[in-house]
Amino acid sequence: MALWVLFILILLSATGILALTLGPLKTTGNTSTLRLIAGVQYALAAVLLVARLMGKA
Repeated sequence: MALWVLFILILLSATGILALTLGPLKTTGNTSTLRLIAGVQYALAAVLLVARLMGKA
């Protein structure tokens, strides 16, 4: 159960960062870095999901 909560929190964090970079933080200089961080979070959430569904976590 805790892994699903962690998965949801990672998704919410990545979505929030991505939404900020497409909205209010669009003009800042580090937008690409923030989008990279969001992408890494999405990738880690995907790995966690696959591991959980395969029974490895």
